[in-house]
Amino acid sequence: MNILIIEDEIPAAKQLTKMVAKCEPQARVLDTLDSVEGAVRWLATFPAPDLIFMDIQIADGLSFDIFSRCEVTAPVIFTTAFDQYAVQAFKVNAVDYLLKPIDPDDLKTALERHRDRRQTAPAVDLQQLSRFFHPSTSYKERFLVKNGQQLSFVLSQEIAYFLSSDGLTQAFTEGGKKHFIDHTLEELERLLDPRHFFRISRGMTVRLEAIRKIHPHLNGRLKLELHPSPGDEVFVSRERAGEFKTWLGG
Repeated sequence: MNILIIEDEIPAAKQLTKMVAKCEPQARVLDTLDSVEGAVRWLATFPAPDLIFMDIQIADGLSFDIFSRCEVTAPVIFTTAFDQYAVQAFKVNAVDYLLKPIDPDDLKTALERHRDRRQTAPAVDLQQLSRFFHPSTSYKERFLVKNGQQLSFVLSQEIAYFLSSDGLTQAFTEGGKKHFIDHTLEELERLLDPRHFFRISRGMTVRLEAIRKIHPHLNGRLKLELHPSPGDEVFVSRERAGEFKTWLGG
């Protein structure tokens, strides 16, 4: 069985590949793609795989945008980190889904269901799916983090700000804890609720509730006092200051 994986989180893609290999030793992962654009190009260039795994939110949009831009003839199993109530959307469209973090038994069941049914792609009602997963109303609620040898999660509402340096992104919680996460600030601009988070510079995104004081500064910049304090001075860049003021006003 030839499989295509569309997933923009590298650790998640690697983990899914390992789990598939364990459940289906004869399966072959043809490629792993992280964007709508990449998926559309791939599907237009190569023969259809036997099965596609699609994450819902990927680097440049929502994966079901792929259906409106090219013909998808392979069956699809969606993967999603959304809560159970939203996942009900898939059931009415006869599309398989796996809730993240993916359980090995759920994956095995989904693959068995795929083998048992007719090898054609189910009809996808894009309008109905977008009611549940439109980016203007659905945002990332939690992040998977590593604590020593254990995995846990931190809620978005607990994060005061994100810092990016040397290709690494760190999330700092209200309690002052620091966690590395597998997202760039560019990706976070799409994933986070813009009512609460704002990217103030190339290297920092802050949550509204973390801002304590705002001071005008030189060259049109704004100086922020945050809680908890990151230690260094925090500035809103001149290029973003106007938009930042508009954001503050709601």
